[in-house]
Amino acid sequence: MSLKSTTSCLGYQQIVGLAASTALTVPTRDLNGMVAEPTLAIIVAETQGVRWRDDGVAPTATVGMPLAIGVPLAYDGDMNAIRFFEQAATATLNISYYY
Repeated sequence: MSLKSTTSCLGYQQIVGLAASTALTVPTRDLNGMVAEPTLAIIVAETQGVRWRDDGVAPTATVGMPLAIGVPLAYDGDMNAIRFFEQAATATLNISYYY
């Protein structure tokens, strides 16, 4: 049995305007159109810090795990459960998905 030793990119997403609790748009196919599910997302806040939660409760500007500008979050939990909220107006998230 061989183990996969490197990740493959499933895509990129940018989310602008997180004034409401916002979920990811998780890709379901790889770049070749084959069915795939990401196991890792690299998430970076740009312009403003954000807060996130993945426990089924929506984050707010003051409640949730903080993610500072430019600090990558390597998230390997439930991609459909994580939600984000900006700490101040005009936050942007950049997300790359991998499997």
